[in-house]
Amino acid sequence: MRSRSRSFAVLAVVAVVASARSTAQATHQEFKPHLYAPLDMTFGKGPASFPAGAQVVVLEGNPAEPGPFTMRFKLPAGYRVPPHFHPGLEHVTVIQGTFLVGVGEKEDPAAMKELSAGGFMVTPPGQKHFVRAQGETVIQVHGVGPWGITYVNPADDPRGQAKPDR
Repeated sequence: MRSRSRSFAVLAVVAVVASARSTAQATHQEFKPHLYAPLDMTFGKGPASFPAGAQVVVLEGNPAEPGPFTMRFKLPAGYRVPPHFHPGLEHVTVIQGTFLVGVGEKEDPAAMKELSAGGFMVTPPGQKHFVRAQGETVIQVHGVGPWGITYVNPADDPRGQAKPDR
C-alpha cells in the first residue's frame, strides 16, 4: 500500500513539473524580445503621480497592470519626490547622474545616501522613502505591477493639485 502511495506521489509530481514546463515553454515561445539602443528610447512626460519635470519611457510591460514592467526616468537637476511608498517591491538602478535616497516619513537631507551610476536599491512594499536628483539623473525602475505611489503627506501628491503645463 505504501508503495502505491509513493508511486502515485511521484507520478503527481512528474505531471505537475511537465505541465509547468510546457506552460513555461509556451510562454517563452510567445514572447518576442524587445531591444532598445539608448537613442531608440523616446522619453515622454512623466506620470501625473510624480512632481512636474520627470520624463519617462516604459521599456517593458505596463506598470498599471499585473505583470513585470521596466521604466526609465530622466530627472532634472534638483528634482525631488517627497516621502512616499509603493504597494510592491521597487528596484532602482542608477544609469546616469547621482540619485539621493533617504528612508522615513520626513525628509531629512542629512540622512540621504548617494547612489551614483551603477548604484542599485530595492525598497520593500510600504517602505517610506524620499529621493532627489543631483544633476540630471537617469534611473531604471522595475518590478511587478500593478505599481503605484502613495505620498505620506497627501498634500504632496501632484494628482490633487492644479497642473501647470509641463
